[in-house]
Amino acid sequence: MRLVREKLTRERIVEAALRVMDAEGLEAVTMRRIGRELGVEAMSLYNHVRDKEDLMDGICVLVMSEYPYPEVDETDWIDTGRRAARAWRQVLKSHPNVTAVFAERTKPMVSPEALRPMEFALGVLRNAGLSDRDAVRTFHAVGGYIQGFVLMELGQMWDRHEAAGRAVPADAFPSIAACMPHLVGSDADEQFEYGLDLMLEGLAKKLTSPPGASH
Repeated sequence: MRLVREKLTRERIVEAALRVMDAEGLEAVTMRRIGRELGVEAMSLYNHVRDKEDLMDGICVLVMSEYPYPEVDETDWIDTGRRAARAWRQVLKSHPNVTAVFAERTKPMVSPEALRPMEFALGVLRNAGLSDRDAVRTFHAVGGYIQGFVLMELGQMWDRHEAAGRAVPADAFPSIAACMPHLVGSDADEQFEYGLDLMLEGLAKKLTSPPGASH
């Protein structure tokens, strides 16, 4: 019985590239490796993706399309914003290498799948009462926090097992030595929520301040 090979498409290529990146790292994403993943010659991929940059664009769009939009609570924009931030953190954590791909981009993504998460976030901020300018500034600030936190979370500067056997000299680094139990043993979810609360509470205060009270 002759097996019918599944048709090669851009969607299949991008999905395969994301699988390889998640499993083997960013450096493993080559046309040859993706071809092997799909059981085809690498050259056949170029019928569907222009080059490596186009493939990476496809990965970014695919990841953004996975964003699980939280239900909007019109009476509590802070809760909506908190759940939206948590959802984006989980998407980034599920694809540990994609943050680096986002950071290396040199042009904006304009596909509908890529624009929808931004439209959702800006809509929440504008409906909360922010001006268009402040909505953009808040979008960048919160987005930068989430992306930076995930990078820190995945990198983990302090390994708890290694740090347990290495005492930081308190005479030279008194603050680090005093904080070491929290640097090593703190819960990532608790840290994320703490930082997120700082940002959202600050934003709520800005919205209730008299006009001209802040810049």
